[in-house]
Amino acid sequence: MAENRRPQGSRVTMNDVALRAGVSQSTVSFVLNGQEDMRISSETRSRVLQAVRELGYRPRSAGRPPAGAGHAVIGLMVDEIATSHFAAISIDAIQSAAWKKNVILETVMTGGDKEYERAILRKWSADRVRGVIYSSILTRMVSPPDLLANHKCLLMNCYDREGRYASIVPGERQGGERAARALIDAGHRRIAFITGEPWMDAARLRREGFEQTLADAGLQLDPELIVEGNFLASGGRSATLRLMNRNDPPEAIFCSNDLTAVGCYEALKELGLKIGVDVGVMGYDDQEIAQHLHPTLTTVLLPHAEMGQLATELILADRDIPLEQVDVVCPLVERVSHVRSPS
Repeated sequence: MAENRRPQGSRVTMNDVALRAGVSQSTVSFVLNGQEDMRISSETRSRVLQAVRELGYRPRSAGRPPAGAGHAVIGLMVDEIATSHFAAISIDAIQSAAWKKNVILETVMTGGDKEYERAILRKWSADRVRGVIYSSILTRMVSPPDLLANHKCLLMNCYDREGRYASIVPGERQGGERAARALIDAGHRRIAFITGEPWMDAARLRREGFEQTLADAGLQLDPELIVEGNFLASGGRSATLRLMNRNDPPEAIFCSNDLTAVGCYEALKELGLKIGVDVGVMGYDDQEIAQHLHPTLTTVLLPHAEMGQLATELILADRDIPLEQVDVVCPLVERVSHVRSPS
């Protein structure tokens, strides 16, 4: 099974080059920008450049238009950036997709301040921006300012109650289904689920998908195997200890995100259990740590890059955006932690 499988058609990133070369992303950036004053060895530079060739990496600057060419602008309005690395993934995807069309991205973080949002939207109207992407760092229902309707716009990673705006969200329920199906296909029948915080849409939808898949497979859901977590490693550890100290512990554990799985790994190893042999483990999000755990973590990709690219394509297309919600596929990233393998 491929342990570093990328979704088909996804863009090679600087982080991919760093992983291939065995260096930090900062090192890759310095090498590609030709900064000779940094104390980077010739051997390291050669490894980075070889990884670039092997992966076919093209920096965002590739194919830039001539200096002085005019640029259209699109706006990205997001409530938070610093609280999650997923914001950086989305911004990178939007900026890359826009730049390929000779369009510049302006990004503002509002902190949810409605008056600030209105001020920015008025500015963007005066600037005649091509369109606006209104985004939330958490998948949730939002109430955008009415001024948003003056722009060609859509909502990303959020949706409005009235359905006034087109929206793009991750297919979380289907992601939960894919995770559960992979565990069932690996031969597991007694499967536990460590939830996220129940007030979050992501936690609720992942659980719904998990439970529906078990029901469709004719597997009885044991309520004692549903344990509330907190999307943190601490919650994953404590929940796993509770599950495995039962008289009839589970054969596999679906963790609601990869950080929960980190805590799950810690608990299982404390108990002397082998992951992928004694107990199967499934994560969610495909954070970078998933491929560095031992054994590597099977997980579900949260498609922030794909959502950003689709949002940009819809904004820049010479047609109206269909007034609908698009659920972007959350694909399974198969590694080895979920399968039963000989010890």
